[in-house]
Amino acid sequence: MLLQRGHRLRKVLRMQSDRERTDIFLSSLEKSRGVFLDELEEKALDEGVPIIKKPVQGLLRVLLEAKKPERVLEIGTAVGFSALFMIENGPQNMVLTTIEDFERRFEEAERNIKASGHSERIRLIFGDANEVLKTLEGGFDLIFMDAAKAQYINYLPEVMRLLNRGGLLMADNCLQDGDILESKFIVERRNRTIHKRMREFLTAVYDSEELESTLLSIGDGVCVCVKK
Repeated sequence: MLLQRGHRLRKVLRMQSDRERTDIFLSSLEKSRGVFLDELEEKALDEGVPIIKKPVQGLLRVLLEAKKPERVLEIGTAVGFSALFMIENGPQNMVLTTIEDFERRFEEAERNIKASGHSERIRLIFGDANEVLKTLEGGFDLIFMDAAKAQYINYLPEVMRLLNRGGLLMADNCLQDGDILESKFIVERRNRTIHKRMREFLTAVYDSEELESTLLSIGDGVCVCVKK
């Protein structure tokens, strides 16, 4: 049993190391996002605020260019970096709604959005996404989820209601630092609920007849779905 656990641990560490090397290389290819976003990213990283990693930024930038969404919904604003990244990389007619339930980060996001000059194109909503989503009207071309990972499965029914046919659903941090690959008995007890619900979410989107889905191993795992 100890040998098996040791083998699994070494395998996970190798996978993490390979992913980190890949992310470093992909990050080196990414160009500057402009002084404002570069400084906001650096500040967030210094303060330990989770924001989208550079390889995920690259994917999101390409999807924005390909899809050219007019209406975008983000679940999980944090300090506003990803919302501003999408606004600056999306079409000029794009408007974005973003939801955050952590008051301190909401207030910081509000300040950052105002300072960016994009306040007119971004609607920032404070509250629990499970409740806020029920109040929104549909018609979103892109929905980006980067909030509480255990809640992804709970967001899904409302997300499907709000997403246009042909629209994109993008969910970040689906690999959970490799935990998602492991048996729940190997995952630390405090992470087992997230592990269980993330697996339920991935199974749901892959099994859905309304979605075409794939899970990419960049960053900490990004699930990209298209509503048929």
